[in-house]
Amino acid sequence: MSTNPYAVQPHEQPEPYVQPRQSGRAVPRVISGLGGVLLTPVALGLTIYGGSLLQRGFSRSLSVSEDPLGIVLLLLGGLLLLGVAFLGALSGLGPVLGGLVWGVLPGVAFFLSPRDVMSLTYDVGGRGLGVGLVTWLVMGALVGSGFLLIGAGLVGTLSRRRSNRV
Repeated sequence: MSTNPYAVQPHEQPEPYVQPRQSGRAVPRVISGLGGVLLTPVALGLTIYGGSLLQRGFSRSLSVSEDPLGIVLLLLGGLLLLGVAFLGALSGLGPVLGGLVWGVLPGVAFFLSPRDVMSLTYDVGGRGLGVGLVTWLVMGALVGSGFLLIGAGLVGTLSRRRSNRV
């Protein structure tokens, strides 16, 4: 028997620390990354085209109630963008990639060469989508949407890291 009051008796020694098993992060990253890259342009396209339809109807009759398709497309695109942001719960990669590839980079390209990007937009997107996309580019809404998606991805990553530490 030891005279040290802090000595632990042999039968009272704590179990050695067992490292918790790390789950693989590859599958959530792939799902989030593919979802972000594939869903973001669809969501932005629906939102932009729906807004373009509403803008066209509003300029004709000063009312948005005459184009229910525009309202439905706008809401559906917004819900898909919300889904891309929720992919940040799986992995921050999806919203960050979607926001960077489909929001920030096209916006920066527009700021650097507006005429080239506008002509490409009308060639690829047609009249309806082209007008809406150019409007979003000029107003900076596409860049803003991209940064919001990047922020959603970073928040998902940082909150996951914080919960692992606690």
